[in-house]
Order: sequence, then structure tokens, then C-alpha cells
Amino acid sequence: MKISRIEVFQVDLPFAGGVYTLSGGRSYESFDATIVRVATECGLEGWGESTPFGATYIAAHGRGVRAGIEEMAPTLIGLDPRKTDRLNDAMDAALVGHLHAKTPIDVACWDIFGKSVGMPVCDLLGGRVEGRVPVISSIHVEPPEAMRESVARHRAQGFLGHSIKVGAAEAEGGPALDAERIAACLADREPGEWYLVDANGGLSVEHALRMLGQLPSGLDFVLEAPCATWRETVSLRRRCKAPILWDELAQTEADIAQLIAEDAADGIGLKISKQGGLTRTRRQRDLCSAAGLVMSVQETTGSEIAFAAIVHMAQSVPTRLLRCALDTRSVIAKSTARFDAPVEKGGVVAPEGPGLGLEIDRSVLGAPVAVYGEGD
Repeated sequence: MKISRIEVFQVDLPFAGGVYTLSGGRSYESFDATIVRVATECGLEGWGESTPFGATYIAAHGRGVRAGIEEMAPTLIGLDPRKTDRLNDAMDAALVGHLHAKTPIDVACWDIFGKSVGMPVCDLLGGRVEGRVPVISSIHVEPPEAMRESVARHRAQGFLGHSIKVGAAEAEGGPALDAERIAACLADREPGEWYLVDANGGLSVEHALRMLGQLPSGLDFVLEAPCATWRETVSLRRRCKAPILWDELAQTEADIAQLIAEDAADGIGLKISKQGGLTRTRRQRDLCSAAGLVMSVQETTGSEIAFAAIVHMAQSVPTRLLRCALDTRSVIAKSTARFDAPVEKGGVVAPEGPGLGLEIDRSVLGAPVAVYGEGD
């Protein structure tokens, strides 16, 4: 089996809540998605997606995804898409870094792999762990009571986890306002819920310590990606009682190996495109499992195509270490595919069909913006 054609589509994905606000005054109304179709000479096709969270989240942006694919795609024509590690070697040989550009091709090849052997991707990633994957909401920055109401809405939709965004500037209320936001979101906490306080690297150590010092005792949450640098995060961990999960600062296997060696984290937020696709995320999952680090499986953002990759990876994580998976469908106001994984009893289950289990809506994608190879 050989790759014969790679098609690239660009789709704008509007945020379902109007304006999404992060720490540092970053805000987004829409996200630039790159969706990739990989076709083979035998007629099988696979789909993947990479949707960076704007250009100010990590070193990634939508046009960069497509530029990276332009650099790599010609060298991938003729390769076997089922040999995913070798495919990643070829992408690395053609382009250093730029993991977000490699993700949609890698994910599409896993989709083909699953279809070629009649198995769901989660089984190829090590085997399905039985049970539902608990889903986590994304509660963007608003006044405390508005965030509390947002948690309640997501709870009513079946979410067991809630990612609470913080990072108020001093002029807005600083650490005191962030403490109010956390307390408000946890005010109605129910048994079995898991709360993640996420600063997306937007806090100084001083801000984080002041924020934590103003919280009522007994609040049960983990702190994710509090600071922008490795040094700051390690410094905070030495003085912080809350468990700390890494996200933006942990993008490669080497990053995770180093933080394990330094005992710098209690868990990892694995985002498929940030980690570089399912192949690399699988390696990092195994490193985390060996070290006993808990994991949430997420994405920067994305449509059903991105969510399918999340669910299949999360379905392969040992239950004792999996905390939540991000349901990107709740963030985006446009659908690109049908993915049969409804939220029920607090979680979702990866479909049993071959590959990722997607039915793509080609009418939403429009014409490809780039095509590499022959056929079709």
C-alpha cells in the first residue's frame, strides 16, 4: 500500500461562545483549521486535522501548518501509510520541528491503517481500555459567577471534568479575581468531578502563590501550565501544595523524560497536535505510564476530526492514569464530520468501526487549497 495523493483543506472554525479569552489578554473568535485527506493507490483514504489555538498559544499557526505540509508532502508520496514510525522519520527528514504540521498527516495515516485491517485506531494504539472516557469542558475567562454558570451548563450536558481558565492582569483584579473564579467554579462540586485550573503559561510565580494563598481551604483541583518557563514552573512546584500538570512546556519525548528525571510534574496534558500526532503521543503516553504520571488527552482546539483522534488515544490510556479528554465539539460552532461518540454518563466511547470512525462532510470543506501527488 502506498500514499498516492495528499489533499489539504482550510476551514475557519468559529468559537461557540463568541469570544474565547485566555490569560495575558489573548482572545479568539475563530480558529484556522487545516484538514488533510491522505489517499492510497488501493482506494483507502484517511483524515486528520491540526487547528492551532491562534498564533499566540505555542509556536504554531494555521498558515504554518499548511506551509509545513507543502515542505513535506512531496517526499511522502509512495510511502506506506501503515508504517507510522517510518512515516514520521520521513517527515522529520524533510522538516525539522513544526510538530503541528506533521499531525494531520500522521493522524490520517492511522485512520488508513485502521481501515486496512478492519480495526479501530484505539486497538492499534495498544488496545481499548474498557469503559467510558470522561470528558472535560473548557471554561474560558469571565466574571466568577458567569464561569460558575458555565460549569453548571456543562455539568448538565454530562461533563465530569472542567478546565477553568485563569490569568487576570493586576488592573483587572489580579490573583484575587483568579481566586474568586476558582472558588466560584468549585462551589457546586459534585462527587466524581475533576477540576483543572489552567493558566496556559500566563502566571508569574508570585501571581500563582498569591492566588493560591487567597483560596478557601479544602478545594480539590490540579494546577495546569501555570508559568511560561521551565525554571518558573519548577520553582512554583517546590512551594506549591496543589498537584501540577505540565502542558505547553511538554511537547516532545525528551521534554517528558527530562521532567520525569527532575520530578517536575504530577501529570501531563497531552494535546495531539502539540505532541506531533498519534505516533508521538503514543510514545509519550507510555513514558507517562511508566513514571505514574496522570494524563488528560486534549487538543489545542478542533472539530470532530480532531476529537476523534483525542478519543481513540484516550481510550488506550490506563484508567487509573486517565483523568479526562477534551470534547472539542463543545468549543466549536461548526461541524466537519459525523463522529458517533455521544456524551453519556459523563463520558464517551470510541466507535468500534475501522479507523477513526468518521463520516466527513465534504460540503463544509470546500475545494482543497493544495494537492500533492496523483489520482482521484
